[in-house]
Amino acid sequence: MNLKKATLPALLIAGLMCSCILSSAPFSATATPEASPSPTTAPTATMDALSMARSKIKHIIVIMQENRSFDHYFGTYPGADGIAMQNGVPTVCLADPANGTCVKPFHDPDDINYGAAHTAQAAVEAIDNGKMDGFLRVLKDSRTNCTDPNDPECVNGAAGPDVMGWHDAREIPNYWAYAQNFVLQDHMFEPNASWSLPAHLFMVSGWSASCSISNDPMSCISNLSNPGQKISPAGKMRNFAWTDLTYLLYKNNISWAYYLTEGMEPDCGSGEMTCIPQSQTLTTPGIWNPLPSFTTVHQDNQLGNIRPATDFHKAAKDGSLPDVAWVVPEGAISEHPPASVHAGQAYVTGLINTVMQGPEWDSTAIFLAWDDWGGFYDHVVPPTVDKNGYGLRVPGLLISAYARQGYIDHQTLSFDAYLKFVEDIFLNGQRLDPATDGRPDSRPSVRENMPQLGDLLSEFDFTQAPRATLVLPVNPKAGPASIP
Repeated sequence: MNLKKATLPALLIAGLMCSCILSSAPFSATATPEASPSPTTAPTATMDALSMARSKIKHIIVIMQENRSFDHYFGTYPGADGIAMQNGVPTVCLADPANGTCVKPFHDPDDINYGAAHTAQAAVEAIDNGKMDGFLRVLKDSRTNCTDPNDPECVNGAAGPDVMGWHDAREIPNYWAYAQNFVLQDHMFEPNASWSLPAHLFMVSGWSASCSISNDPMSCISNLSNPGQKISPAGKMRNFAWTDLTYLLYKNNISWAYYLTEGMEPDCGSGEMTCIPQSQTLTTPGIWNPLPSFTTVHQDNQLGNIRPATDFHKAAKDGSLPDVAWVVPEGAISEHPPASVHAGQAYVTGLINTVMQGPEWDSTAIFLAWDDWGGFYDHVVPPTVDKNGYGLRVPGLLISAYARQGYIDHQTLSFDAYLKFVEDIFLNGQRLDPATDGRPDSRPSVRENMPQLGDLLSEFDFTQAPRATLVLPVNPKAGPASIP
């Protein structure tokens, strides 16, 4: 495939520096997007590197946003495996079944996007046996029942269907600045080819399943469409009986918290394009808040570890971050279509700024990702791992005082890599393995041990002095256009 021949203009940095705060080391406005060679296969972490990581990383934070593909956010980022271009023009175009035209990827300046359905079936249709040409067909199917052309659900946008649109530093300058100054992961795949709930289940447990017997981990079988055992007539209450990471953390006295912003949850019950938003609270299990439904969380009396997002800011400011944290938004700040891209970036920037300005910046690793592709175009065929994954490619970033600067990691990754990293740093390499973790379940594979899965340790340089902070404005100026 053809990669763009481009450089990220220093103007992006100049636009941000006017209102950002830097710590003792100056921010480099000339960092190259790929400062060192990126591995194409997963490196094996040496014991020295792992030992250094364990001595320096005391807090691991996963910030999970919603429903964007890699090409949608970073498809024109210099050096990344992005949209194929020739002389600044995309060389790919997808047939639009709605009108018979062929639609090329295009720059989308809109703050509000709509995407398309992102069910398991939509993933199959979009991937189309590796052709990656079904995104517009999914969009057409998503809007089959659309009757009012003035309804936002029916609007494709003036430039064409927005599933083919891309953003760059004009809309998401902070995300591009994080990529330029820390690590961009250009082969981060959602862990399953489906919607938000399975993705969040993989994020905390390495599996998505249905269980025929409440609280019985051996009664579970893989399910990427409608996981969990429904235990209420409306199906809103579910039981997840298999083992999740909090079980191992509790067993080993490793502190954890799941920070949730209360509000509304826009993702539909099985990944349709639109539906009536549902309330999201700490105590009510939900699509983005699955831990209250896990048997282990109840058995370990850990429901109190699901906390409001305001507690995250307090912990980051006063130096009391837990060892492991997940941070999850509510609808308006989630970037889940039709939520504002700007509002989501502002929220994420606020989270990262708070850590950077707190006392634990130089002992923290922050991983930022988006849980599924949201119907947006991506050109990379998901690799075959096991019958459950991987799904389509999503943006992924590492932000840390020990992150390699301007590095693009081409390793194959998924959210399983977060589990693996936590287990390597805090659990001496213990996996969510039914044969060894002390709580057998019926999962078909140990995802952290998949040979395709890369090692996040390669994204760090623990021999360097702690990197300077990059405190960015939550309402930044637009950056420059990417130059394919």
